[in-house]
Amino acid sequence: MFEEYAAFCFNVFGSRVRYWLTMHNPYLVAVQGYGTGVHAPGETDGPAGFLIVAHNLIRAHAKAWHTYNTHFRPAQKGKVSIVLGSHWVEPQRGQATAANIELCQQSVEAALGWFANPIFGDGDYPVSFKMKHGALLPTFSPEEKLWVQTTADFFALSFGPNNLRLARGLVQYGQTVTPDLRRVLGWIKLEYGDPKVLVIEGSWFSEASVGKEDTVAIYLMKRFINQVLQAITFDGVQVFGYSAWSLVDGFEWNYGFTVRRGLFYINFSQPNRTRTPKTSAQYYRRVVTNNGFPSDETSREIKGRFPCEFHWGIADSTLQVNFYPFSPQFTDHHLYSWNLTGDGSLRPVPGVKMQTKRAQCTDYLAIRGHLRLFASTGASHYRFALNWSLILPQGDLSNVNTEALRYYRCVLYELKKLDLEAVVILYYPTHQAPNLGLPGPLQASGGWLNNSTVEAFQEYAALCYHQLGSWVPYWITINEPNRLIDVYSNWKEKHQAAHNLLLAHAKAWRLYEREHSGHQRALVSLALHADWAKPANPFLDSHTAAAQRFLLFELGRFLDPLLGTSYEEKHSKVDYPEEMKAYLEERAQVMGLPGSPLPSFTETEREELRGTLSFIALNHFTTRLVSPYLHTQGHFQQKQPPDHGCRILSDPTWPSSRLGQALVPQGLRKVLNWVSQRYGRALPIIVTASGVDDQAPVEDKLRQHFLRSYLQEALKARQLDRVNLQGFYVWKLQDRHAPQFGLFSSTHHQSKAKASIAVYREIITHGGFPEDNAMKTCRFIELREPCSVCAWMFKNKAMVVFAGCLIITAIMLAALVMFVIITKRNQTRGRGRRVNRWRRREGVPVCSCPPVKC
Repeated sequence: MFEEYAAFCFNVFGSRVRYWLTMHNPYLVAVQGYGTGVHAPGETDGPAGFLIVAHNLIRAHAKAWHTYNTHFRPAQKGKVSIVLGSHWVEPQRGQATAANIELCQQSVEAALGWFANPIFGDGDYPVSFKMKHGALLPTFSPEEKLWVQTTADFFALSFGPNNLRLARGLVQYGQTVTPDLRRVLGWIKLEYGDPKVLVIEGSWFSEASVGKEDTVAIYLMKRFINQVLQAITFDGVQVFGYSAWSLVDGFEWNYGFTVRRGLFYINFSQPNRTRTPKTSAQYYRRVVTNNGFPSDETSREIKGRFPCEFHWGIADSTLQVNFYPFSPQFTDHHLYSWNLTGDGSLRPVPGVKMQTKRAQCTDYLAIRGHLRLFASTGASHYRFALNWSLILPQGDLSNVNTEALRYYRCVLYELKKLDLEAVVILYYPTHQAPNLGLPGPLQASGGWLNNSTVEAFQEYAALCYHQLGSWVPYWITINEPNRLIDVYSNWKEKHQAAHNLLLAHAKAWRLYEREHSGHQRALVSLALHADWAKPANPFLDSHTAAAQRFLLFELGRFLDPLLGTSYEEKHSKVDYPEEMKAYLEERAQVMGLPGSPLPSFTETEREELRGTLSFIALNHFTTRLVSPYLHTQGHFQQKQPPDHGCRILSDPTWPSSRLGQALVPQGLRKVLNWVSQRYGRALPIIVTASGVDDQAPVEDKLRQHFLRSYLQEALKARQLDRVNLQGFYVWKLQDRHAPQFGLFSSTHHQSKAKASIAVYREIITHGGFPEDNAMKTCRFIELREPCSVCAWMFKNKAMVVFAGCLIITAIMLAALVMFVIITKRNQTRGRGRRVNRWRRREGVPVCSCPPVKC
């Protein structure tokens, strides 16, 4: 019957059809139609039933193909295939054993290989499938195998949610099911001899409540299409087409109309079933128009240099403090005798006590070794943090750790000796329980929810300014307060903590201005985490508003109270952003709360806050895709969203690191422009941390790309956009365990430079990306250029020491000879004077002529 039906269609429509698909996803037809009964015709015969149905479906397809091949292909020249659906299975992380890999292979064979192997393979079912089902599985005769084999002109693939749902019942322990289209395409190429592939169904679904604003569907579509592009570009799979499923919303079998998969929204409540394009339709149109994902124009490189005063920095977190000097002569009073009993040991001499020596900074080998690593990068500025809980364990001056302060002084002293600049953070939150980097007693009394912590921070800052300020040109009071407040789950507590952090910074800044700026002359700021926010759905105004709101909550919450809406407007009002206050009032009403949880500043606090930034410090790493939450009372009761009311999505076409950090260089330029436009250009901006994780122990290509591309965007922001950018700091100097963000890898207490250091040093040496590729002639660069004579002397130090000894010996011998000559001359002159005195006394004439004439 199917053969007759197919022949009829070929005959009637074939002159206008280039590609024929005999049937769609026979796997679902057999299993869910005749095994589980979920789909029509609703039979529940189990394996005994669906195995026979699948066998007949394969034979029916083969008949239709042979009919077309014999009677219609010569005239119509079309192509015929069958749509096969699949999932992808891979071992769970850390469980990629040979046994689990084999189970994954069997799982894919049980779905895709069940139908693909007879048609694209050897004409029979996969061996694992035959072993699994045994006598229940129908068999192909030798003639049928040859007859079924190669009955497809291309491989038509369906990749959607139904196969994934079904696959979860097939996988064994140690496996995971993923919607990875690229892997499936690669498997098809390797398994079936590199056939041409048409992705005939690539899609997911949206809940019916989503309506026309199907943002998640956009990024799932983008993900699948990008995986196809990767399979073509990197894996060499011959994919010649992609079809989005589907054109309009329809009846989704057992899900009815509760899920929608169409590009066009259908209003089923209207008699004429109005069709409206969803945002995914607009996006798909853009992809088709661009034939993929063309590079952004901003990727074009420019040439130019940063100014000589530009900070080339490296940022670290809290230093590991080691109070103990390297040599025991600083702590051990004993005098030792060696090998007294012939066993080669040292034994203390009884009754003898030696005077110990005071510890010196040069004896802390850890400091010198650490800073030697830093200096080798060519960077000029080093950002590190003090440990508040270490310096003041009780949170007040009742217990000051003078050893810790002395250690930090040594770090600063050694930096100064190397002509390097320090950027010191007073408080570096750990974001971890129990104390968040605070002294224990302060956290126990409420931490940043208690105003007493504000006063304690001012006292701590005063101590650090007094003890260390002589060597510190840049202070950062608090690092990333906008990330610290994320640890508070309660909405009100989050705002109160942010409020107190702002007041603590302002008090520390005013204290420095009042008591130390006159003679120490450092600049003081606080550093904010400053990722760029991009509307997830570019076709919706609500997403544009959400991205702006995200930036106001992340940056404006802290910068507006310090700078106003524009730093150049001296009398602008310092307060939280008006848009932020209005949004929180609106949300409070929706949630049925009495009012906004945002605290208010007193007039005194406003005056104390005003202008308390000497520069703007931003830590930038990536770009976020932002979409708004649905603001209904019921939605809030299910789960309280972030206070900015934004959801964060990821773009699958952005390159990303192993930890999932997206590399979007343009985001740095965007956020620098946003800050510059909102707060003016009077204050310098310094990017005090920026980096990416890279698991490579040496050849960290991802980080090399990061440095070049992000510094390119920094140069564009400065030269093209006139942003007052004064520095860029790479995060960070050294890995502590496994390779991650560090420029140096550390294994077994040994440090090894990664390849990205050469890239960073080259950019520093040239001062950016100059046309002539010539070295920059800034003073600090010259000071840090390697000395060739010094390098030769270090390499040949044994010979230099030996030569020095010879020279010293020669000088000493020459001095001794001169001493003997002068002594004999003086003795001769002395005898002559005595003879003349005798002659005068005896009346003998004194000879005053030269000896030869006398």
